[in-house]
Amino acid sequence: MVLSGKSRVVKGQPSWRIAVPEVEAFVTRNGGHLAPVSFKCKGRRVQPLAVAPWAEEKLSADTPTILRVLRGDLFCMPFGWNWVPYRGEKYATHGETANEKWRLEEIGPGRLHLSLKTKTRPGRVDKYVELRKGHTAIYQRHRIFGMKGPMNLGHHAMIYFQSEGNISTSHFVFAQVFPDLAEHPEEGGYQSLKPGARFTSLSRVPLLAGGYADLSRYPARRGYEDLGMLISAASVPFAWTAVTFPAERYAWFALKDPRVLRGTVFWISNGGRHYPPWNGRHVNVMGLEEVTSCFHYGLAQSASRNSLRARGYPTFVALNALRPYTVNYIMAVTDVPKGFSRVASITQSPGAVILRSDKGRAVRVPLDVEFLNEKAPNP
Repeated sequence: MVLSGKSRVVKGQPSWRIAVPEVEAFVTRNGGHLAPVSFKCKGRRVQPLAVAPWAEEKLSADTPTILRVLRGDLFCMPFGWNWVPYRGEKYATHGETANEKWRLEEIGPGRLHLSLKTKTRPGRVDKYVELRKGHTAIYQRHRIFGMKGPMNLGHHAMIYFQSEGNISTSHFVFAQVFPDLAEHPEEGGYQSLKPGARFTSLSRVPLLAGGYADLSRYPARRGYEDLGMLISAASVPFAWTAVTFPAERYAWFALKDPRVLRGTVFWISNGGRHYPPWNGRHVNVMGLEEVTSCFHYGLAQSASRNSLRARGYPTFVALNALRPYTVNYIMAVTDVPKGFSRVASITQSPGAVILRSDKGRAVRVPLDVEFLNEKAPNP
């Protein structure tokens, strides 16, 4: 049942608004991108999600929808560049779910239900975005119907670093820089990390020119675009990724089921692309993208033999036309006290999670972690 179908133009895109006292969020009609989002923190509003600087500019006619809209968080299926077709299926970058027009099914003060009928691989995807009073969180659920075969997918959250932030994650079992050159100087793109380099700590990642980079602190390495990937441990109730902003006294974090979204792609975007519409101005943004995929390649490589699968890590999910597949994801924000510089752990507590810093300080955040295990109703 549609309660109110009106959208408004926000940052250049027709968008639907949902809100509760703690959170205001917009979702674009084109591509279903989530942003801007405002979270209430001790009487102030913070907006951790990035919006591309060209959002309200007139771009060339051949600019893909995903770049015209680019903002916040988007659900990608198949995830990645998708430059190589898969068995006759040719997809845009990050797939139809990140590019095509979504249909409004239902909207209310704190909930939004959209749907998309896919064409390249016929089926349907339902998007549910939910806000809850008392929670500085966004609960997202995507349910995939009617499709059969391998599919790589994931969330593509992009954080804007207005001040220095400290990045941390739950335990990971494997980590590697993107195996190929992600950017090519002759095309106006530059990267700083050594292709294919493996690492065991975010704070010590090999550089292309020698030495090491610290990926746990950002902004850094202005003038470069970089890609890397972590594989989460699958034996935990949930996995997490977090960014703490000590100067602004808040933290953003995301939770996932690592059996559904096994990896985290780090897209570090700091002015390294000098071709349109980037033009060296997309800076201080880090994509922390929860996926099941072979890096950023796309479906063809993720569904084929690849280096991650050879190590026993899944790079696609197997869709069944008779059994819907559900992907749940939570992102949230919380105030942190002075001296809370980095999230060291996130543990579940009744009706909440506890964030602990590397110095032992603790913050309780109201949250429904059980959402990660829930299924969506049939449409």
